[in-house]
Amino acid sequence: AAAPGSFSKSARGRALALLAASVPPSPLPHPQRKMAAVALSALLNNVGGKCSSSSSSSSRRRCRSNRAAGPATAAAPRRVLTTTSAASASAASSSSAASATTTEVDQTLNPRVASLRESKTMALTDLARAMKEAGAPVIGLAAGEPDFDTPAPIVEAGCAAIRGGFTRYSPNTGTAELRKAICKKLMDENGLLYSPGEIVLSNGAKQSVAQGVIAVCGPGDEVIIPAPFWVSYPEMCRLAGAEPIVVPTTADEGFLLTAAKLRATLTPASRLLILCSPSNPSGAVYSKAALEEIAAVVAEHPRLLVLADEIYEHIIYAPAEHHSFAGLPGMRERTLTVNGFSKSFAMTGWRLGYLAAPVHFANAAASIQSQTTSGPSSISQQAGLAALAMGHRGGAVVADMCAAFLKRRDYVVGRLRAIEGVKLPLPEGAFYVFPDVSGLVGGAAAAEGFGPWSVSEPGSEPGSESGSEPESGSRSGLNSLASVSTSSVQQQPASSSGASSPGRRHPRGIAVTTAAAAAPITRAAPPLATSARGTAAATAEIIPVALPAALPTAQTVQTAVVA
Repeated sequence: AAAPGSFSKSARGRALALLAASVPPSPLPHPQRKMAAVALSALLNNVGGKCSSSSSSSSRRRCRSNRAAGPATAAAPRRVLTTTSAASASAASSSSAASATTTEVDQTLNPRVASLRESKTMALTDLARAMKEAGAPVIGLAAGEPDFDTPAPIVEAGCAAIRGGFTRYSPNTGTAELRKAICKKLMDENGLLYSPGEIVLSNGAKQSVAQGVIAVCGPGDEVIIPAPFWVSYPEMCRLAGAEPIVVPTTADEGFLLTAAKLRATLTPASRLLILCSPSNPSGAVYSKAALEEIAAVVAEHPRLLVLADEIYEHIIYAPAEHHSFAGLPGMRERTLTVNGFSKSFAMTGWRLGYLAAPVHFANAAASIQSQTTSGPSSISQQAGLAALAMGHRGGAVVADMCAAFLKRRDYVVGRLRAIEGVKLPLPEGAFYVFPDVSGLVGGAAAAEGFGPWSVSEPGSEPGSESGSEPESGSRSGLNSLASVSTSSVQQQPASSSGASSPGRRHPRGIAVTTAAAAAPITRAAPPLATSARGTAAATAEIIPVALPAALPTAQTVQTAVVA
């Protein structure tokens, strides 16, 4: 520590080998263990220090390059994995152990990739799925996914595509037939005129958003993101080398960006504004008048483009109406419109989305796609044709789904608004609610990371194990409410096993307590809504469930069921 620059490559290898051999497994709780590992990595790899005098010339060149490139590059430390070959291991167990050799594998990542944060939505969804597969009664409210089955005409079209031999590579930007159908949809439903050459079909709207951002943004650019926002927007910006600029909105504003706030945020570096309407996660819908005011500000900045995420356009509740930003005067040439089939048609697993943009931007997105994933599934595209053939805005099937979402919205909003201190604007679209609970926890409170911290730790504070900034906020999914049934929720009586033991935080942020001493806290909960499939929900708030054995710290998790 006194002379970090004196560590040579062989010294680092010996130090790592010594640590691996002498440190007992998991000597510290996860957060402290991670902090110690980061500190050790910084010491052994000379992060922020001078290059070792004994390092190779290539290492010295890399060190100079890191300093010249600035913090974004220098912040990614060199990561080295030390391994011992089987032959060396055998030698180590014999009298000739001195001849054992180690191999160092440089595991350094691209700094942009290393800076990416895990999608917390996906992490929670994956964890819930793993717990369900292990037989645990879990209610997933993380992923934005309709609980309805894909409509029968779409399913039949997909099956027919398989039987009919539509199983080969698709054209890079999608089949001409589907791109023409999308052009017709955009004209009939949105009043937008596009040619098939301006449509790029991708493996889900998420890919369409990412390719749009990467195509038009780069280092030095700023991307304006109104908050609350979908958690992937900032990470896509960072992957492009751009800087996400988050503009907070409030419940009193309906979680809508105003023209005045946008004007105050813009700088010469502003390159892209991301608008999501209906919004994930607030359900807010921009009126035509509000969009026109924003468009007037956009027109004042020649470099500024708009990415309009319209994936929830069909899930909207009267009297609200959807308006496409590209349809406003002068905005078509500035707008990249993203849409898809996942939400409106309950096709999340089919992975089919699209970008509609001026040909210059569409070609750029197509080039990215051609060198990464190539075209989307040929089977899914045949299913997409069937979806667009179901009628205006999805026809009666989509209308029925929206009616069910509306009933759930009204129930959940009514129950939340009945809680003193909760502020909740009425969601006009999508299938989320986004309550403002600052009146209960204080305006300065922040929940970093994700998941609850252990209720068995008095005075414990929420913390982020990754050191990342807080998410834009938590949401409750109306799409998941119907999956609550008496078979998945059970009342849990208070345990009489005595005082609870100190809780431990699972590496992925879930509060973990030991099964033997846990004393679940329960209180009377209101009845949940009757599900769309006709089963009444039970009335428990906290249920103990076992983590799958495959997870590193399989204990009992206390899971709060939130209506």
